[in-house]
Amino acid sequence: MSQPVAEYDYIVVGAGSSGCVLAARLSEDPGCRVLLIEAGGSEKRAIVSMPLAWFEAMKTPGIGWGYLSEPEPHCDDRRIPAPRGKLIGGCSSINGMMYSRGHPGDYDQWAQMGARGWSHDEVLPYFRKSESNWRGPSEHHGGDGPITVARHASDSVVYPALLATAQKRGWKQLGDFHGEDSEGWSAPDFTVHRGRRASPAARMLRPAMARANLTVITHALTHRIVIDKGRATGVVYERDGQLQTVNAAGEVIVSAGAFNSPHLLMLSGIGPGDALREHGIDVVCDLPGVGANLQDHASIGMVHKASGAFSFDRELRLDRFALSLLRWQLFGTGPAGGLPVGAQGFLRTREGLDRPDLQLLINPLAMDSRLWFPGWRARKGDYLSLSAVLLHPESRGRVALKSADPRAKPAIHLNLLATDGDRASFRRFIRFTRDFLADTPASDLIDHEVVPGPDVRSDVEIDAFVRQRIGTAMHPTSSCAMGTGAMAVVDPQLRVRGVEGLRVVDCSVMPTIPGGNTNAPAIMIAEKAADMIRHGQAAAIAA
Repeated sequence: MSQPVAEYDYIVVGAGSSGCVLAARLSEDPGCRVLLIEAGGSEKRAIVSMPLAWFEAMKTPGIGWGYLSEPEPHCDDRRIPAPRGKLIGGCSSINGMMYSRGHPGDYDQWAQMGARGWSHDEVLPYFRKSESNWRGPSEHHGGDGPITVARHASDSVVYPALLATAQKRGWKQLGDFHGEDSEGWSAPDFTVHRGRRASPAARMLRPAMARANLTVITHALTHRIVIDKGRATGVVYERDGQLQTVNAAGEVIVSAGAFNSPHLLMLSGIGPGDALREHGIDVVCDLPGVGANLQDHASIGMVHKASGAFSFDRELRLDRFALSLLRWQLFGTGPAGGLPVGAQGFLRTREGLDRPDLQLLINPLAMDSRLWFPGWRARKGDYLSLSAVLLHPESRGRVALKSADPRAKPAIHLNLLATDGDRASFRRFIRFTRDFLADTPASDLIDHEVVPGPDVRSDVEIDAFVRQRIGTAMHPTSSCAMGTGAMAVVDPQLRVRGVEGLRVVDCSVMPTIPGGNTNAPAIMIAEKAADMIRHGQAAAIAA
């Protein structure tokens, strides 16, 4: 005798930043039955909760999807890593915890492109709703939200020298990247609560899991959305080798991220018709924009040998780190409970721009630094690492099917450096950074440039270096973009065009990538979506 099919009011696929927020908010209504399905497992492990360990968490195979791009035609045909978290919290459980929203003009641009209701003034209340900012409540920030936004403790050598150089060269020192002005230099804020990662999983989903009306299923790979007569009625997922179906009385909400959300839609027959038919998938809704318009922040690294022993590498001596780890475990304080960041700038590097095009992040250590101890492992040494991030790329990529098998990875075409404008931006960034670091007092921090090295000077040499070393800031967006045109996948209510009872709620709905890190916007999108869904439900009941 077959088991009855379970039914919920809302099924959320994907427990990343957006999915955690959405499940937590929807389950605030005790009359709603909410199911959250996650392909990975628990986030409750030290490598996730310890801020200093984020880079190791990002590289840990057991908690990631292991994605690589397809060979990149403008990057020497390299396959570029595209880390994505496969665990509760998704990428918010493996990211660098930087709190950044982008520029207000980014959201006004969305509204101008047809995403009505998504201008900066309209999304600001949802940024404020989610955060408990160290500055307290204001017109720019929330003071009692679930996500802790903590102040970064700057060092006494690198930060002052960088800020003095910036001010000398006419840049503002900002007390807040999200205040009256968004352009200038400061230390970033981080989503850290008492020395531990303050992800949507830790701060929103875990408390919500005590509610009887919220069910969370882990280690469950969603195969497809069930669509009956043009309406999403449930999902089929695989767990422990068995396929199971669950029904949705209200809506199915896909929050699987910029790679997995379009992948799941295509597996379910929603996407570019010809491509689906090539894989033997019946076309339910021919939407050519599914998987198109993929954007990410291309990023290049530079490395300089420091002029003295003031870098964070000293904290990685094994005995010091052991004491730091104990301090963190007992009190949540010390180096293990923070991140070694020098300073950050959001800057315009050429005339004619209405907002910053460069995010420059300078850290007082080498990115391949590791634990060391005399007689055991050699010390890496004192370095400054720089990341120059292109905030508004012209290049567009796509996510495509490789197979109709849900277990097969999607084909990720980042298509970095596809335009002359993007290539010119990185030439400008490298020269801009060199010029900045050649000025005092920043120059006092530098012994010599290691990567790319002083011999890389001409356009041809810089272009070759960038092709060989370019990566991303791991902020993929826009592959299920909202809007009103033929390539729009969702409308401004985040409803999938042509299919009832189905929404996408994550960074894939962004029409364009914002000029900053994407975790805070992912949370904002889910906060706004939860209000829209609950408002729609209330309106339906009233009718």
